[in-house]
Amino acid sequence: MRYVEFDQNRKMDIVFLGRIAIDFNPVDYFHPLEECTTFKKYLGGSPANTSIGVTRHGLKAGFFAKVSDDQFGDFVIHFMEKEGIDTSHITRCTGGEKLGLTFTEILSPTESSILMYRNEIADLQLSVEDIDEDYIANSKALLISGTALAASPSREAALKAVMLAKKNGTRVIFDIDYRAYNWKNDDEISIYYAAVAKEADIIMGSREEFDLTEKLIELGRNDEQSANAWFNENAKIVLIKHGKEGSTAYTKDGEKYSIKPFPVKALKGFGGGDGYASAFLYGIFSGWDMIDCLEFGSAEASMMVKSHSCSEELPTTDEVRKFIEEEKAEYGEMIARG
Repeated sequence: MRYVEFDQNRKMDIVFLGRIAIDFNPVDYFHPLEECTTFKKYLGGSPANTSIGVTRHGLKAGFFAKVSDDQFGDFVIHFMEKEGIDTSHITRCTGGEKLGLTFTEILSPTESSILMYRNEIADLQLSVEDIDEDYIANSKALLISGTALAASPSREAALKAVMLAKKNGTRVIFDIDYRAYNWKNDDEISIYYAAVAKEADIIMGSREEFDLTEKLIELGRNDEQSANAWFNENAKIVLIKHGKEGSTAYTKDGEKYSIKPFPVKALKGFGGGDGYASAFLYGIFSGWDMIDCLEFGSAEASMMVKSHSCSEELPTTDEVRKFIEEEKAEYGEMIARG
């Protein structure tokens, strides 16, 4: 079923706009970060991870981003090129700004934290001059990561991209993707999040992220109230996540569909959201029924919390299907849907 209509004549499926970073995940995990001595380097950043994920499902992805003009910039661009992502609109910083570095702490399968280095950060240097209207017009959808709205000049670049998407009939996907770093206050968050949410066809986020978005509009909304409010703007799908409690997708026709996580032995408490978004969007672009999109997203999220990376181990479509089949064989057909 098509909940959102995409222009099938366009060669690109999704152009992403947002941060590309580097993750350093401890190999000697289940210890405090101060005791860890060995780390494995991965491509990181939520929109970058999601672009890898959708590409492994066969979608064609491009990217608007700034990266550092150094060996780490080489690493992330070459990794994305090997994955088949179009990197023609990923450009180098000229002022010495560096890629964000994320050191993760994995104390247990349920206790994780992240230590960020984001001073003079590369990804927030994206500017309006970097936004190419033809590139957006040749894509079915534009995905905006909320972190790109945290500071100038990136926030203006993101808003320009949204305006050009609306002008050219390119669908807008808003992954709220709240991270506390770089924001100055909650009012600022609500101003810029709401500006993009009002134009978005698909909005994805946690309950906390929707509360931040709606702070200056109306406090205390429940999920149904949030969904209906954004349907009154432009949204066709509103996806609200509640972590271990599962998630619910609301559609403009008044329906709602809920899913629960698949049971797995987790390694870490992060990385699931990017897998979820990758698989969910693949289902949406494929015209699946909403409950199947949610099930696929929930499955990939569960696969990613038991993996060491947030990018390198993102699964293929067949691997997700195999995982679902094995889980249902062990736990029952309705394990996630029930």
